[in-house]
Amino acid sequence: MRASAWVSDARRTLGFVGDVLLALGRLLRGRSMMQRSDLAWQIEQTGPRSLPIVTLTCFLVGLILAYMGAAQLQRFGAQIYIADLVTVGVVREIAALMTGVILSGRIGAAFAAQLGSMQANEEIDALQAMGITPMDYLVLPRLLAMVLVAPLLTAYAALVGMFAGLLVAVGIFGVQPVEYLHKSLDALTLTHLNIGLLKGTVYAALVALAGCRQGLFAGRSAQAVGEATTAAVVQALVWIVVAASALTIAFQRLDL
Repeated sequence: MRASAWVSDARRTLGFVGDVLLALGRLLRGRSMMQRSDLAWQIEQTGPRSLPIVTLTCFLVGLILAYMGAAQLQRFGAQIYIADLVTVGVVREIAALMTGVILSGRIGAAFAAQLGSMQANEEIDALQAMGITPMDYLVLPRLLAMVLVAPLLTAYAALVGMFAGLLVAVGIFGVQPVEYLHKSLDALTLTHLNIGLLKGTVYAALVALAGCRQGLFAGRSAQAVGEATTAAVVQALVWIVVAASALTIAFQRLDL
């Protein structure tokens, strides 16, 4: 029974992804019912309103990374390489990963709760009765908003993490600020930056897909909406971890 439920859930997810791709095709052909005002509203909700929690989390993670790395480097008198460690680690991996995790808890859960409540109140059925496609009207604005703000949030998270590393290196381990900045700029390459931004965008898209998928297929009760919200967060986190592993291995195999 459990295996058949997993197969059914996978088929439903694949069908949902297919419907999203068809909706994107309609958007590219200019036949989508998506409202620009809805997209602007979702950009505001997913972007600027996420900055405080992104700032706090990435600052603390940057502190931890810099301190733990510097504690090991200090044993070899190589404290100056804190800059390389923090810059490459934060820009290439940690900023995107932490942004994705934060968005899964804050935005993915919100998407599932919003769409699940609409499903419970039969609002989605009303949209379909009026000839409005839920994929165009509800899913596309949320997905596109996440894809648009993800690179900006990832870049901002990377800057915050690098600044936290600067504070640790200068304040605790006696590295000169100018020297730290010089080493950071030397370590930072366009390849690292592009990979980090790409990963952040992929993670954000997965969060949006998980939240909308669980919300649209939620049951018609308060308990079902709660279960869909929980499932959205769990599914987004699993997808992020799988995507992170796959992308990291792929980029390493490509020698990037």
